[in-house]
Amino acid sequence: MEQLLRAELRTATLRAFGSPAAGCISEGRAYDTDAGPVFVKVNRRPQARQMFEGEMASLEALRSTGVVRAPRPIALIDVPGGGAAFVMEHLKMRSLSSQASVLGEQMADLHLHNQRLGEKRKEVASTVGRPAEPQHVTKFGFHTGTCCGFIPQVNEWQDDWATFFTRHRLQAQLDLIEKDYGDREAQELWSRLQLKIPQLFGGLEIVPALLHGDLWSGNVAEDDTGPVIYDPASFYGHAEFELAIARMFGGFPRSFFTAYHRKIPKAPGFDQRLLLYQLFNYLNHWNHFGSSYRGPSLGTMRKLLK
Repeated sequence: MEQLLRAELRTATLRAFGSPAAGCISEGRAYDTDAGPVFVKVNRRPQARQMFEGEMASLEALRSTGVVRAPRPIALIDVPGGGAAFVMEHLKMRSLSSQASVLGEQMADLHLHNQRLGEKRKEVASTVGRPAEPQHVTKFGFHTGTCCGFIPQVNEWQDDWATFFTRHRLQAQLDLIEKDYGDREAQELWSRLQLKIPQLFGGLEIVPALLHGDLWSGNVAEDDTGPVIYDPASFYGHAEFELAIARMFGGFPRSFFTAYHRKIPKAPGFDQRLLLYQLFNYLNHWNHFGSSYRGPSLGTMRKLLK
């Protein structure tokens, strides 16, 4: 691996430092190089390149907004024998604590970024002789596929958020559960729940927001300059989707949510929709880590059907 990295990065210096990082999905290691420190994620799965291509595109999209900090992607390398390595900027990070409220403000600004582009585009379009801003996104999806964990996600553009979320997030997860577990109760609950989903979005105007896509406490940190987000699975979706996993699996400090909701107040029906978005994360964990997540998945479906 080190010989491959030297060649691909064109560096004479390649010196590992720190402890190897073993996540749930990939392994990681930091190295000093001629161009400075880098962090290298390695995954041996056949779909590793697809995973890392989606992550690279996500980091590029997040960084392009200028409102949140994320590692700069450097290179994507095929590994002989299968798998891939993803090289990115190394940041000296620690657990999120003192910067939680700052991150809350930044995530709200990220979620408002596309809406503000749309407003700016209208202003520019009304000015004679000036072209409209091209970056504004009007649909839900993403320009490439991504993976949440190791599960590929379809991001085909849709005009309607409820359709996109039901088809490409919930149904996709339940199809995998049916394939691997054949769980009758899950299918029975889902057949009833999907009829109720449109009601949860009644009267709500949803503007596509660029999302991190997997914003749990293990994918955020801080350093001496402020908060950092990483390991994204981005797409344009409903901003509320982002907050579901932020409340799960350890969750974020309260100051994060207080700062966030100062900029984006809760809309009517927020708590029920949060349950729906948490359902996606429980289903995704069921598919990744097994039947210990069956109970929370089915329990959440029952709550939504009450």
